[in-house]
Amino acid sequence: MSIVKDKNLAPSGIKKIEWVKSYMPVLSAIGERFAKERPFEGKTIAMSIHLEAKTAYLALTLAAGGARVCATGCNPLSTQDDIAAALVSLGIDTFAIHGVSEEEYTDHLTQTLRCTPDIIIDDGGDFVSILHEREPALAKNLLGGCEETTTGVARLAARAKAGKLNFPMFAVNNAKCKHLFDNRHGTGQSVWDAIMNTTNCFIAGKKVVVAGYGFCGRGVALRAKGLGANVIICEADPFRALEAYADGYSVMSMDEAAGIGDIFVTTTGCRDIIVRRHLEKMHDGVLLANAGHFDCEINKDDLKALSETVETRKPNIEGYKLYDGRILNLLGEGRLVNLAAGNGHPAEIMDLSFAVQALMMEHIARLPEKLAPDLYEVPGEIDSLVAREKLSAEGIKIDNLTVEQEKYLKSW
Repeated sequence: MSIVKDKNLAPSGIKKIEWVKSYMPVLSAIGERFAKERPFEGKTIAMSIHLEAKTAYLALTLAAGGARVCATGCNPLSTQDDIAAALVSLGIDTFAIHGVSEEEYTDHLTQTLRCTPDIIIDDGGDFVSILHEREPALAKNLLGGCEETTTGVARLAARAKAGKLNFPMFAVNNAKCKHLFDNRHGTGQSVWDAIMNTTNCFIAGKKVVVAGYGFCGRGVALRAKGLGANVIICEADPFRALEAYADGYSVMSMDEAAGIGDIFVTTTGCRDIIVRRHLEKMHDGVLLANAGHFDCEINKDDLKALSETVETRKPNIEGYKLYDGRILNLLGEGRLVNLAAGNGHPAEIMDLSFAVQALMMEHIARLPEKLAPDLYEVPGEIDSLVAREKLSAEGIKIDNLTVEQEKYLKSW
């Protein structure tokens, strides 16, 4: 049994899936092979990932390989109800509704895991958390799984280090075909798509403060610079801060930036990046957006405590009117702005990420024996294969090393 808002929305979702399919040639080729070889026959795969068209196409690719697929979202505001309905109509057990409460969201995650999966795809670590702390019996068939995002990998690394990870997981986010393109170029474009479409504001000349200069922050900063913004980077890591400085950005603490920024985008994966003392310094009309996985980077409790009233000014924009009359605008409830207030990454970018996911699902399904509980990296040959297939799909040819060149590079 599935739980979606309205199954009659399916035709709209199917059109969206067909559209992105046209721009995901690598995943399409993998799906064609899966349909012939059926590597997941008899296996169940559970997915917790932003439930939109590209994700739906990944689910259908896995189903084509013989898997029973059960899907849910990984953020209440990133689920698209017509996509959820489309998945149900196409035979995927789906538990997801846009805008549900935290309690309902957790229930959807748990309902999805009741399929007792053989393999999981997680995004942010919610599946892993439930399988360790709330419903460990649902992991009885688990061969392993993959984690899609930076935040989730950090949580897994902490579990593994503490000896508290009970099954093998692969850090898909660490694959080059994922973080070099998805995190940097995908986040960079989709964050500004969402901010501009939601606010209809002019970016050129604005002072844009980007918190965090990892791959996501680099992408957001680069696109802001391209739009004509004056970009300020806030960082806690001295090497990343120095890199941002060398890349031509202003670098300062959030305490300094808070009083001069026009648009703030958090991309750290950490909590309390913008708190009361920063909010108190901000000028009237600033835009606050988060591009980290969880809605804890901008402290909403502090924002509410400073506010006299809260008003929905436009869809996905909440205006917090402070007691002195200033209004601070929070986009997408402080959740992942590119999905809570936008359409997520471009299909061409997700073709890379989801090709890695699909091949890793196959890798886990074909393992001769179950791996020991730990956090593992994506095998280099899978990463390289996806890169080469993407180049081929784009009609791009590259050089190959000769035997003599390979020997030279390996010699002393």
